[in-house]
Amino acid sequence: MQAISNVSIKNRLMAAQPAKAKLSLAPAPERRLLNRELSLIEFFRQVLDEAREARNPLLERLRFLTIFSSIVDEFFMVRVSGLKEEIEHGWDEPSLDGMTAAEQLTEIRNRLQPMVLEQMRCLKEDVLPALASEGIVVAPYESLTKAERDQADEYFAREVFPVLTPLAVDPAHPFPYISGLSLNFGIIVRSNDDEGSQTRFIRLKVPPSLPDLVQVGDSTRYTFSAR
Repeated sequence: MQAISNVSIKNRLMAAQPAKAKLSLAPAPERRLLNRELSLIEFFRQVLDEAREARNPLLERLRFLTIFSSIVDEFFMVRVSGLKEEIEHGWDEPSLDGMTAAEQLTEIRNRLQPMVLEQMRCLKEDVLPALASEGIVVAPYESLTKAERDQADEYFAREVFPVLTPLAVDPAHPFPYISGLSLNFGIIVRSNDDEGSQTRFIRLKVPPSLPDLVQVGDSTRYTFSAR
């Protein structure tokens, strides 16, 4: 093994000095790191941009809009709820990127709110009119013809009504558990047989097995189902 002279060691140390100086000038971690939650929102923006892209097939644009809704819902269930728990428990330490939980929630709102508004604009002004031009109309029940209403009523009585289970909410029945991403209705009911009867609040969950849209009529036309 060849021995290293003191001169060689000194030269190597002197050569390393500029590298050490560069390391000492590196920015703080909060300036070099990206926030995890805000990075996800920028991914959501890319999904929304695909829905806005007119060169994409129409049904693909509609699919990207639904994907956007799904991932934003999951983001609030997991990430936003975690940030709110940090605030409730008094945890005010910033993350590695230098943002506190409160600052992250504020920035999340500032970025996501315009995106959600743009999603709804894209659906109502771009995608749905384009679907209508192709013969696919998403129509409310009130706009249907008499024959189409009869068909929708028959479907409701046969497929929807048998799987609905209303749950009363009163002192003897506490408010039921609401599962995530489920569709529920809060309804005020009263007996038709007794005009003096008190109103009651019930919760009605729509089973996930029901389709979102139901085709009615001979033409390519859709109406909202109970789901």
